[in-house]
Order: sequence, then C-alpha cells, then structure tokens
Amino acid sequence: MNMIKTLIKSVRQYKKPSLITPIFMALEAFCECLLPFFMARMIAAIDVTGIEAGEAMTEILKYGGILLILAMLSMLSGGLAGKFAATASCGFASNLRHDLFYRVQKFSFSNVDKFSTSSLVTRLTTDVTNVQQSYQMCLRIAIRVPLQFLFAIIMSFTINPRLAWIFLAVVPFLGLVIILVMRYVMPFFRRIFKKYDALNNSVQENVGGIRVVKSFVREEYEKEKFEKAAGEVRNDFTKAEKILAINTPMMTFFINFASILISAFAAYAIIDHTHWAAFDGFGKGELSALISYGIQMLSCLMMFSMIFVMLSMSLESARRIAEVLNEESDIVSPENGITEVKDGSIRFENVSFKYSSSAHNYALADIDLEIKSGETVGILGGTGSSKTTLIQLLPRLYDATEGNVYVGGINVKDYDLDTLRKEVSIVLQKNVLFSGTIKENLRWGDENATDEDIVRVCKLAQADEFVSSFPDGYDTYIEQGGTNVSGGQKQRLCIARALLRKPKVLILDDSTSAVDTKTDALIRRAFAEEIPDTTKIIIAQRVSSVENADKILILDGGKIVACGNHRQLMENSDIYREIYDAQTKGKSSETQKGGEA
Repeated sequence: MNMIKTLIKSVRQYKKPSLITPIFMALEAFCECLLPFFMARMIAAIDVTGIEAGEAMTEILKYGGILLILAMLSMLSGGLAGKFAATASCGFASNLRHDLFYRVQKFSFSNVDKFSTSSLVTRLTTDVTNVQQSYQMCLRIAIRVPLQFLFAIIMSFTINPRLAWIFLAVVPFLGLVIILVMRYVMPFFRRIFKKYDALNNSVQENVGGIRVVKSFVREEYEKEKFEKAAGEVRNDFTKAEKILAINTPMMTFFINFASILISAFAAYAIIDHTHWAAFDGFGKGELSALISYGIQMLSCLMMFSMIFVMLSMSLESARRIAEVLNEESDIVSPENGITEVKDGSIRFENVSFKYSSSAHNYALADIDLEIKSGETVGILGGTGSSKTTLIQLLPRLYDATEGNVYVGGINVKDYDLDTLRKEVSIVLQKNVLFSGTIKENLRWGDENATDEDIVRVCKLAQADEFVSSFPDGYDTYIEQGGTNVSGGQKQRLCIARALLRKPKVLILDDSTSAVDTKTDALIRRAFAEEIPDTTKIIIAQRVSSVENADKILILDGGKIVACGNHRQLMENSDIYREIYDAQTKGKSSETQKGGEA
C-alpha cells in the first residue's frame, strides 16, 4: 500500500484524464452488454411464426438502429477512453522519470553507493515502462473487466437464471488457474529484474571501456560475459513464459466447455418445451444472447489473468521505483542554513570516518588539522590512504562519522549545501566533461561568465593555448565524456571550470597527473599569483607538485603520519624522504642516460 501511495503521487496534473478514462470504459462495457440483448430481441421478433414481411422489416430496422447506435456509442467511448488513458499513462511515466531523476540528484555519495549505476538506469527506463503499461491497462481493462463481468451476469440471469449458473460454476476453476499461475511465476519476475541490472552493467562497462577492451583484444571475453548475462535473463523469462502459456489454453478450454453445455441444454429445451417448463419463451435469440454473455464473462476472466501477468511484472518494477523515491538523502541542508562562507580557513577536529555504519574499520581516524585561509596544502600518500576521502568531507559529499569539520570557522553541517559546495570547488580525480561546446562546459562553473572570464581562467589553467589552436576555438564541440580531447587537456579544462566559480577553497584531486611537469609548474605559479586568497589543496603523486606548498600532509592508513613544509619533512619524515629520493633519483638517472647518449 505504501508503494502505491508513493507512486500515485507522480500522477499529479494527469488526475483528470485518469478519472475520465474509467467513466468512458464503463459506458463502453454497458453498451457492449446491451448489444446481445437487443440482438436476441431482433432474432426473436423475426422468428415469430406468421409474422408479415413488412412487420419483420420494421422490427429489423428498429432493433438494427438500436444496435447501430449502441455500436457507435461503444466505439466512441472506447476511442475516448484510449485517448485519455494514453495521456494519463504517458504523463504518469514522464512524472515518474522526472521524480526519479530529481531524487537521485539529491542523493549524497553514500545514498548513490546503495544503488549501482546500471540499476538506476534500469529503474529509469525498463521499470518505468513496465509501470506505465500497467497503469494504462489498469485504467482501461482493470476498470472495464469487472464492470463488463457484472453486466454480463445480470443480463444472463435476466434471460435464463438456470443456464447462467453454468458460467458461474466455471468461474472458481478459472480463478484457481490464475492463482496457481501467479504463485509460480512471480519469483521468476523478481529474479529477472536483478539480472537486468547485471545485463545493463555489462553493457555499460563494455561501452565505457571500449578503448581498453580493444587495446587488450578482449572482445571475445566481453562477448562471453554479455552472452552469460543475456542468457540468464532469457532463461528466467522462458521459464516464466512457459508457466504463463498454460493460462490461455486453460481459459479457452473452460470457455468452450461452458458454451457446449449451454448449447446442449438450450437446444434440447427449445426442441422439447414440455419437459423443460423453465425454458418457456426460450428461443434462438435467447440462446445466442446467452452464449454471447457467457463468452463475455469468461473473456473477462481471461483479460483479468492478463492484467495479473502484467501486474506481476510491474509490481517488482514498482517496488524498485518506490525504493529510490523513498530513499532519503542522509545529507541535507539545515533549516536557515548559513549562506555565506567568510574565508577559506579549514579545521578538522578529531575527525574519523567510515563508509558504512556496519564497517569495522575506519577509512579516516583521528584527523586533527588546521589550514589558514589562502594557504597551499599538498597531500601525499599511497593508494588507499584515504586522500580523496579526506577532502570529500569538506563540501559534505560525505559527513564525518565522528568529530567536526569547519570551513570559514563554521561547522560544515551548519551551511546551506549549495552555498558550501559553490565555495569549495573540487577538480575530481576522474575528470568529466559533458557533450557540448567548451564554453558550455566551462560555464558549469558560472553560467553568467563572460567570454573574457572564460579566457582568463583558461590562461590560469594553461588551457588557452590549445583551445585557441582548435578551428572553432572556445566553440569547439566536446563529445560525450570528452573523448575528442586528451587526458591532459581534459584536466586543464576541468581546472578552468572550477576556477570560474571563484571559490574560497580549491581542491585538485590528483588532477594534474596527465600534464607534463612544466605545465604543472605553470599552473601552480598562476595559482600563487592570481588567486592568493583562495585556499588550495593539492592531492598529488609527484613531490614536485607539492614541494613549494605551505604545508604538506603525509597520509598512511587513513591517518596523518607527518605534516610540515618540504624542508621540515626532509628532516623529520622517513616516508617523505623515501618518496622524494625515489622520484629525484629516477630523474637523475634519466638525465645521465640522456647525457651519455
């Protein structure tokens, strides 16, 4: 019930067509149930012995006109019902996708971690489509079927109660078939959607990493992996469809069986009224109408079983959609959050962090750190030392498990989220550019930025030279994922985009790894000269990238094991000296080889 309440909120402006559709469906069902009744009257009138030809034609025209009016009214009602149902279901699906997408945008990183990318894509596409089809079917068939079934029962009992009981006797058997089919088919549909996620994940990984796949000649392996995922979906669907296939022949059998019984009893009664007093006045027209009503009743049950099939598929889809819609972000803006960051000063106070409350180990432990506004801080450490995790606490991409983080002297939890994230700008380790021109990508930093602003930050990021060399300059179109620019060019454009925000804190998460040391040095020099008041945090693998920083942190196992400037660390930190010596000796060796050559 909660799931339905969650989804029904997305109907919104499509409530009116959703309510109008059942009205027209009821009218269509009513008209269709009257058709056999008047058809029986027409046959009975014609079949009367001794009727004059003129009178017969009058009866034919009278009942024929009624039948024509009912048929046209039924067609019009059905057409309007289809129109409104399509409007309501398509609008509902559109709102669902809108609500899902907007909900995902509000998620924190920990919320996103609960759902895989492929799963979210499946929920936004396949699952929404299943729910849309079920919604349209419910508006039309689910409303029409019970009404038509009820009308058909009433009309058949009006014609002959005794024969009408034959149809009702068959109903429990059909209901049992539906229940058994649904009981065995539902587990398959639950598994199918999980395997859909795996299938989409396989496609996503393959397409996203197609260059790596081709470089390592792993096409056959990827084909086998996809074939396995697709085969699992196919096998479960096949098993489900085999069970569902029982439904139609069983329904057809019972419909035909009931029709044969009624035809036999009715035919015998028509021939010999003397032994069947209850069938006085029962003729060919009544028999025709009764069979029509019987077929309508049992067809309704068949359509009802189709609804169950569709609902059994869409219930799992609906549950998965509701799961996302009901997921509350665990990081939200406080009421009356602070909307101004005074400066770029930073303080970590006894901070510890783990990604899950059930995790045994902390990713960060006992972090105490103070950074003055405008300082340049370098962070070094091995892979898995939680360098990225540390800086993600500043804009509240995650919240500290223990302790407090302060920016501008204020606890980050007291800031309005948008304000905080605008003032703490991160150039992530994995650089992302979106399809569009270079200008459009850069204006993610500031949508109101002028062309002069764009050129200025590109010069700071050492990007202006290569952008100007493009035939279309800053109007050059960037393909999806930035595939038509190099890794170093992508990094410099992302740095320029971050600078355009004019943040109080700028974080470079190993975001100059793809540029040469000369360009790296020019970027750092531009920062020192052009944005001296901005606090700069540089995560790097190269000592040369942080050598001139005001403060250098060495992280190991989620803890700060050393802190100081280059000179202090060379004197006091064995880890820093080892890193420095390994990198500088490597350069010295290369220089000597070059000289000997």
